[in-house]
Amino acid sequence: MTQSTKVLLVDDSSIVRKLVKRELEQVDGIEVVIAENGRRGVEAVERDKPDIVVLDIEMPEMNGIEALGKIRAINRRLPVIMFSTLTERGASITLEALAAGANDYIAKPSGAANMQAALAEVRDALVARIDALCRRRPPRRHQPVVPVDVPARREPSGPIEIVAIASSTGGPAALTTVLPMLPADLPVPVVIVQHMPATFTSLLAKSLDTKCALNVREGIAGTDVRAGDVWIAPGGKHMELARSPEGSRLVTHEGPMEQSVRPAADVLFRSVAEIYGDRVLAVVLTGMGMDGRAGAEAIRSRGGHVFVQDEATSVVWGMPGAVVRSNLADRILPIDEIGNAITGFVCDAKPTAGRAR
Repeated sequence: MTQSTKVLLVDDSSIVRKLVKRELEQVDGIEVVIAENGRRGVEAVERDKPDIVVLDIEMPEMNGIEALGKIRAINRRLPVIMFSTLTERGASITLEALAAGANDYIAKPSGAANMQAALAEVRDALVARIDALCRRRPPRRHQPVVPVDVPARREPSGPIEIVAIASSTGGPAALTTVLPMLPADLPVPVVIVQHMPATFTSLLAKSLDTKCALNVREGIAGTDVRAGDVWIAPGGKHMELARSPEGSRLVTHEGPMEQSVRPAADVLFRSVAEIYGDRVLAVVLTGMGMDGRAGAEAIRSRGGHVFVQDEATSVVWGMPGAVVRSNLADRILPIDEIGNAITGFVCDAKPTAGRAR
């Protein structure tokens, strides 16, 4: 018999506690204990020994950020999911929580016409994260990954001209480690897909910009892609590259979701493979699911290179693991080595930045 997963739900709303608890306990193998504020949540961590915590942000007596700090002092490995609103304030505090050690977040339903559908969406989002962060076996949504035939690994025919990065669960912290390691004179542009809603990606870009020598911004359609710039796909929109007289420019659109996400790394990766061929370096960081695997295949099929974050330093080894199991990874690296690996690989060839083939 599979051991149950104990979820501690910390929220000051009795209605939210009741409804979310009811939804989660419809899932086999999940047990829910509750606490009505951060102080009692910290007490419950010590008393009930949960496997994972779902933590509200705005609460009386002790808010979610304060509680997170105390939870981390008790158990630095206990998975914590922030239960966030989609407001700018909620997004800002959520990013603060992720920087302070939260593993992931989900958005509370807002203005939903169908409350039952909204609750089911929250349940599914939570269960996916519970499965991933607690490594429940067997996985609830197993997607087989099979090795693919790709060209033999070789040096690029010319200088690397663009770096494309994919990240999801644990990605903000991973990006905060990687991007500040890139030098101001990095001779290529960097384009990124991080799975987040629109308000979150804008604030993430602003936060990273304060920490990096490069210019970090949310993607703007029609902008030429140049060395020294880092572009993060806007939440809710795919971002890809199209040819331009300057080399390439950003395109954003609300096309169909891929791998149940938008923006999707597969969309971005395919476009850079089409434009830059074997002069692409793709990097797949921590995240749930398989987004980036198909895009990595497109890049490798044209002779490009793919680095991935290793399992030991990933919050969830879904995305990078899918690339590795498909035999698409050139290097598997801990997060604190990826920034220097990117710089070394790009700068060794002394490329001319941003020029499409």
